[in-house]
Amino acid sequence: MRYHYDKPDHYTSMYGQIYICNHPVYSRCTLYKIGDDGLAVIQQRYDTRSKCTWWTEIDPWLVDTLYLHSGFKKFFDERSGECEEGLYPTVSIRQIMWALKMKPIPRERWETCFDRRDI
Repeated sequence: MRYHYDKPDHYTSMYGQIYICNHPVYSRCTLYKIGDDGLAVIQQRYDTRSKCTWWTEIDPWLVDTLYLHSGFKKFFDERSGECEEGLYPTVSIRQIMWALKMKPIPRERWETCFDRRDI
């Protein structure tokens, strides 16, 4: 049995959209919208040359996997909200994967995490 979620050979990304905003932590995210409510999901990236990290949209192969998960709607209803000053409520990819009890993507040494529920 594998412990981490592996990238599938075939995937689609139909349900989320790339959202560009002026958030203090990130400038791009994957936005899931249902009606007026939205939930932004971010993933951390790393540049080996400059050794810097940044937060951005999630991998395209995770977009539909999250949305089609049986617990996504419940999580979305609990954590989503309307746009305020161009920003939606935000979660990291790890927060949502743990909440949905999905196998996580492999954790890297350089990754950071948020101490609070809200980002």
